Amino acid sequence: MTNLKKVGLSALAGSLVAVSAYAGELSVSGSAKFTYTADTGNEDAEADGNRFGMAQGLSFSGSGELDNGHTVSLLHVMSSDGGAKSTSVLTYDMGAIGSIKYQQDSGALGIGNIDDVTPTADEEVWNGLDTGGASNETPSGRVSGGVTGFQYTYSNDMLTAMLGYSPKSDSDSTADGSNGIAAALQSSTSVALKITPMDGLTVVAGTGTKGNADGLKDDDHDTYGIVYAWGPIQVGYQHSEIDDGTTSTTADTEQDMVSIAFAVNDNLSISYGEQDTDRDGTSLTQEVKGFSVGYSMGGMTIKAHKNEGTNINQTADNESEHTEIAVSFAF
Repeated sequence: MTNLKKVGLSALAGSLVAVSAYAGELSVSGSAKFTYTADTGNEDAEADGNRFGMAQGLSFSGSGELDNGHTVSLLHVMSSDGGAKSTSVLTYDMGAIGSIKYQQDSGALGIGNIDDVTPTADEEVWNGLDTGGASNETPSGRVSGGVTGFQYTYSNDMLTAMLGYSPKSDSDSTADGSNGIAAALQSSTSVALKITPMDGLTVVAGTGTKGNADGLKDDDHDTYGIVYAWGPIQVGYQHSEIDDGTTSTTADTEQDMVSIAFAVNDNLSISYGEQDTDRDGTSLTQEVKGFSVGYSMGGMTIKAHKNEGTNINQTADNESEHTEIAVSFAF
């Protein structure tokens, strides 16, 4: 890890509000990750190009304590496309009363933090099924609260509550002193709860609204789920509903997810999951399933998953497969 000394970062606005954050020291970290990825389905199996790749991201992070005992932390992640889709997170931690953060094109907000809590040894069963390039290949039915905006998080021994607000943005990164995309979606607001009433048991629930693609209506997003761990076995179930806000209700979806994960030993885990999504106005059920495996050996981790989907986005004969093997090293 390399440290950059005496680096000042500021965000200055000349209008109503000016907020600045200065980090005396930023730590720089990267990752050593090598992958093999294969995507097949509606496209020719040989048309997905070179299947080998490496992680190329750099993370810059820093934090400082204020006179009142609160802390401010900063994270910038430079992406592998030369920074075009870099992400930033600024967090104000107030200790026992929670934290507030603003993030740009990074992670999830509100209900998006619990979009799929079913256990897995690697990735979720829908991971990678939208990489083939076809416009109708992205699986439908997953709840979301946006990825750019504000989130307040409060946690105690049994409860974690996350309130997210994404202001007129889907996945936008706006520079200081600038406005977002002119044709951005409407704002999204949601809340997510995680409750652990007893050892091994986790219950989640969330609700919210998200701006519809037509820019005029809001979609209602709701989800609830349960995960139970018993020794080396974890099982999970989750149900999600999205009520389309347009005049037509044929886009309303209901989704059920179930998975089981088994820790063979301290180093090896395996999992299997399924996800079925129904949409009003069609008899086609979107069916997604996948296997995952994870193995660690000292500073090396090997993970792999194979996911398959049929009737993607409730389109007949629309199929997709995604296979990925990743080798990571910790230094």
